[in-house]
Amino acid sequence: MMYNEEQENYYQRMLSNSISSMYPSEEAKKRARRKSPLYFDDLKEKLLVKYGGKKVTDIKNSEIISTDYGETLKITTKEKINFNIVDNDFKNQMNHNLKLLPKIGIKKEQNLKNQGYDTIESLKKHDTYCNVASKFLDSIEDMSFQDVMNLLDRNKYSRKCRDNLIKCVSLTDCENFKFMDIETKGLSNVPVILIGVAEIKNDNIITSQYFLRDYGEEPVILEAYLSHLDEDSVHVTFNGKSFDVPFINNRCIYNRINANLDLAHIDLMYFAKNLWKDELPNCKLQTIEREFFGIEREDDVPGQYIPGYYDTYLSKNNIGPIVPIIEHNRQDIVSLASFLEKMYKDVN
Repeated sequence: MMYNEEQENYYQRMLSNSISSMYPSEEAKKRARRKSPLYFDDLKEKLLVKYGGKKVTDIKNSEIISTDYGETLKITTKEKINFNIVDNDFKNQMNHNLKLLPKIGIKKEQNLKNQGYDTIESLKKHDTYCNVASKFLDSIEDMSFQDVMNLLDRNKYSRKCRDNLIKCVSLTDCENFKFMDIETKGLSNVPVILIGVAEIKNDNIITSQYFLRDYGEEPVILEAYLSHLDEDSVHVTFNGKSFDVPFINNRCIYNRINANLDLAHIDLMYFAKNLWKDELPNCKLQTIEREFFGIEREDDVPGQYIPGYYDTYLSKNNIGPIVPIIEHNRQDIVSLASFLEKMYKDVN
């Protein structure tokens, strides 16, 4: 098989991106160094020197706040964002999705449409489905956003139906989205050390981060986060259904805090794999940032190093190691807003 020059150049570029190739690129070497534990040991030492003598309140945009459980550190940032969920008349789209009714699958829907029943409204004249169609149409106007999501989640007949779980976000106010991420001391039965939540307010995205200055403050940061939630809130996370929300719930139980976290939840990790698995080398959060949004993080601390960095902060009484953790968390939650908007545009 003959390769043209363009193909040959492409394969050369691909090979140079691998550190195991004969002639790895400088970028490949740089990425390899940044995966080394020695790199993160050196980075931590540099941070200790840079921030020696600084207090937590010296962290940019930070303040001490009070809750019913005590005081903690809050870091707030605000930046402009062009976040636009264009109305897609989703309730009308639901009317055309006959599979939302019980016992109607893909084949049955097609048969009904071949008979002229194109909408659930039209099924009110069908001998078999008239009652269930009428009942569905009577209830749909009173459904909460969470009710709609639960209904769609039970009807996973095709990729198009899964896309509907993103399309339906037009049914809720953008201010209800709670883009959320946590940093912890480990994978289970350990404290949350940082909770970040980003919210859309007009043309701005506002991030609120609550940092655990010492272990005794965990109830405070949990309560501070819960103050952002109400019955209309929608969690937007990346692997948060499996990790972040259950983790917070368990820590609330441990700290004897009453919390209602049974809210509508959009976990973007599942949709990223569904929508973009053929376009990206993998569907990790930072890969999506780099490939779609051109975001290259500098001195970012991966999750596996965060517990050790936090221990150093406590033992050395030096804020240096926690500064990149706070930035890591902030970038995560801001990126989620960009991911959701792009997903919405892609499926519409």
